[in-house]
Amino acid sequence: MLDTDFFRRWMVATAAAMDREADRLTELDAAIGDADHGSNMRRGFAAVSDVLDKEAPTAPGTVLTLAGRHLISTVGGASGPLYGTLLRRTGKALGDAQEVTREQLAEALGAGVAAVAQLGGAQAGDKTMLDALLPAVKVLGASFDRAREAALEGALETVPLRARKGRASYLGERSIGHQDPGAASSALLLGALAETAGPSGGGDA
Repeated sequence: MLDTDFFRRWMVATAAAMDREADRLTELDAAIGDADHGSNMRRGFAAVSDVLDKEAPTAPGTVLTLAGRHLISTVGGASGPLYGTLLRRTGKALGDAQEVTREQLAEALGAGVAAVAQLGGAQAGDKTMLDALLPAVKVLGASFDRAREAALEGALETVPLRARKGRASYLGERSIGHQDPGAASSALLLGALAETAGPSGGGDA
């Protein structure tokens, strides 16, 4: 079972990953965006980590709704609303339960991903964060490690795609050959989840 502390540690691990990979995310964004995705993710999740220390949420769902709310308020551009929607909707789906299963998290995250798709009007293959999130959600109920791998593969598979949503879509054919930064940061989010679960949480259970 996954408790409140697990979700708090997941968000803290995500903040560390975004800080560590900020330069790479910005480099990816420089090719097809505004060159600010890394700094935005670093700032947003640092704020999430700080507020979780101060407010001490009491349920897994509360951790994510609080995180989502602060991402919306601290991250500029499209990333704040998209990541904020992802986490807030996931948290809302988890409700007030004190502990949740991996399968329940997978279902709730699926609701969050659906909300992101609706907000951005995107679907699989549009070269967005959904290309990492959708395949991860499909296997998350079976394994955190498989979800991390699926997200990484999905992010890499955005390279040959032509962007159909977001700022990158304005580049048309020139967006081909570049990895989507939102998919890359989404893979970091799933990687942090698997890291938090550790070896004992990676397999079927």
